[in-house]
Amino acid sequence: MNIKDNVLKEALKNVYFISGTACGGKSTISRELGNKYNIPVYDIDQVFSQHQAISNMSDQPAMNQSFANADEFFGRSFDEYRDWILNNTREQLDFVITDLIRISQNQKVICDCHILVEEARRLTDEAHIAFLLREPKNVIDDYCNRPDHTDFKDFIESATDVPKAKALCNQVLESVNTGRCKEIKESEFFYLERDDSRSIQETMRIIENHFGWNEKKDFMEQRGINKKEIVIKKVEKGTQLADDLLNFVCNCSWIEIREHIAYMIREWVFTDWEAMFVALMDGKIIGMTSIMKTDYYPIPEIYPWVSCVFVSEEYRGYKISGMLIDFANEYAKENGFDKTYIPTEFFGLYEHYGYQYVKDIINYGGDRDHLFVKEFKD
Repeated sequence: MNIKDNVLKEALKNVYFISGTACGGKSTISRELGNKYNIPVYDIDQVFSQHQAISNMSDQPAMNQSFANADEFFGRSFDEYRDWILNNTREQLDFVITDLIRISQNQKVICDCHILVEEARRLTDEAHIAFLLREPKNVIDDYCNRPDHTDFKDFIESATDVPKAKALCNQVLESVNTGRCKEIKESEFFYLERDDSRSIQETMRIIENHFGWNEKKDFMEQRGINKKEIVIKKVEKGTQLADDLLNFVCNCSWIEIREHIAYMIREWVFTDWEAMFVALMDGKIIGMTSIMKTDYYPIPEIYPWVSCVFVSEEYRGYKISGMLIDFANEYAKENGFDKTYIPTEFFGLYEHYGYQYVKDIINYGGDRDHLFVKEFKD
């Protein structure tokens, strides 16, 4: 199937890509922007193992190539290693696009990725991608010293000849990224070279300006809105607030799940301590969440779940979902619980609210999600 570029761009219109070279700072900036604007970050490195599990040798040979140990991995020739890196990135892209189309339909998503200029032209427009670059020389030590790359550091240090393994990595990364840097700088796309004298906050402001997000940061101020005026309330059965919540759900953009939530409200399936909460501003519902005994997973022994977290698009980026989650957690404490669970497709989102990754779980649809827990401290 050959999907036309204009169709892909429309399907990915809510995705903001941060690409570039090794050690250019894309992962750091992606995480910081995700935290500031409460936007989930899709890191293609973190989902590689999931994609590898559903790949096959015929269609994705590079992704399925295995190595007995570090000596075999780093014992390849320069060309073999370089081609393997390039082919892995190319083969994974189909999985990445499929994921992004699915998860970005009703929300903005930041994609921390390695896409090339030619791929960027197919997938997005200039205002939705930023390339972060670093001079591609002697990057392997910086790469290994990052806390999120400790596995690779341990692996390369398990080689019989560690200096030789690092030298090969440096040569390959320099070769790959030199060509990328040149291509990016000669393209129409925005790029920013790493400058260690520039703070993370300064780099973020530059990227925000490029994405046009600074126009949004004064959204509340421009409308005379004080965040203190936002109130979180529990919804009671048979009240006007319950009717208002049903109307909010039926008209929200969360197409995949709104019918299910509407059913829950109409039938009022909540028992015992289960509840729904809403964020209100001037009496208008702008967000919701719930706390439940079960969720879309065959693991009844795990509860309570903080679920149905949703904020209207125009109010996103102001940590309103965090206010809802905090309220739900306080409610859980009042009802005698010492922890709550949240399932998600993403890393880098609920960690900002004190949640920690537990394990991957399979939902009733057969898809893999990540389970996070927040334990309450005395």
